[in-house]
Amino acid sequence: MATVTYDKASRIYPGSDKPAVDQLEIEIEDGEFLVLVGPSGCGKSTSLRMLAGLEDVNDGAIRIGDRDVTHLPPKDRDIAMVFQNYALYPHMSVAQNMGFALKIAGVPKDEIRKKVEDAAKILDLTEYLDRKPKALSGGQRQRVAMGRAIVREPQVFLMDEPLSNLDAKLRVQTRTQIASLQRRLGITTVYVTHDQVEAMTMGDRVAVLKDGLLQQVASPREMYDRPQNLFVAGFIGSPAMNLVEVPITDGGVKFGNSVVPVERSAVSEAADKGDTTVTVGVRPEHFDLVDGESSGKTVSKDQPAGMAITVNVVEELGADAYVYGTAHVGGQEKDLVIRVGGREVPEKGSELHVVPRAGETHVFATSSGERLSD
Repeated sequence: MATVTYDKASRIYPGSDKPAVDQLEIEIEDGEFLVLVGPSGCGKSTSLRMLAGLEDVNDGAIRIGDRDVTHLPPKDRDIAMVFQNYALYPHMSVAQNMGFALKIAGVPKDEIRKKVEDAAKILDLTEYLDRKPKALSGGQRQRVAMGRAIVREPQVFLMDEPLSNLDAKLRVQTRTQIASLQRRLGITTVYVTHDQVEAMTMGDRVAVLKDGLLQQVASPREMYDRPQNLFVAGFIGSPAMNLVEVPITDGGVKFGNSVVPVERSAVSEAADKGDTTVTVGVRPEHFDLVDGESSGKTVSKDQPAGMAITVNVVEELGADAYVYGTAHVGGQEKDLVIRVGGREVPEKGSELHVVPRAGETHVFATSSGERLSD
């Protein structure tokens, strides 16, 4: 096992004047499970391939442990990679697929057999060792690809969207198996996905990329609770955080017909930048419904407190429900998502009034998108 260090590593493809990965700087601890996540084209797979030696590093360095591997060929890096498409040999049995790399390396047959059997036991593949890949399900094939990596006992596992070809139910099951297996083996792992739910449920830490630039590296909880900018705020979370541009006013920000208190320093920072508005982020579960006069929060008879939302769609999930609605903010329509109790589902076309829960708002500079002190 070993640490992995991206030291301001950059990759620029020939014919392009814009880096695919720009000055990437991450320290991955020994035994850590780090997930690289972001939209298509953000540079996450390129970052993984740079570590694997499949892409050149044009600037900066990459280290595994104390070794600078920036310009080493893949075979000398002591890594094992699991691909999206499994990459199994169809004419070989499961056992032969798992032990093929060891056979090429000249490892004795008895040692290969023992390592394959040990890995098969860990992955619950013992009864399938004599089968060909075509006789296996998608999840079993992915476990064979994992087994092929395990038997090599590498310093680092690299996984490039290994669950993309699986159906929804199998993805949930397999991601749990991968996460628990990694913790059991304790091997440093770098995992690439575009699915932020995978990232949040599997990683010890998550690194979010956009346009080749690292946006934030943090634990899943910290990423959810304190996104550093508007991109991370809108990307992490399912459903995504609601982001609404609202005017600054005395005591906080104006949210519909209510004034929502926010940290005074956040408002001061925005004012110092010359902004008259800020962007407020609110998670779907952090809204309170305002019930007109009965709540005691009515501004006037014709102006209930909070922001008015017209209900468009309701997703009922049993214990909870998500309300997808439209609000009018600054003369424009804004889509919002509110989580409500499963027994309190509003009708389509009805109107709700909501306010952010005290202490559960995120404030960002509208101009730069950066998080303001709060």
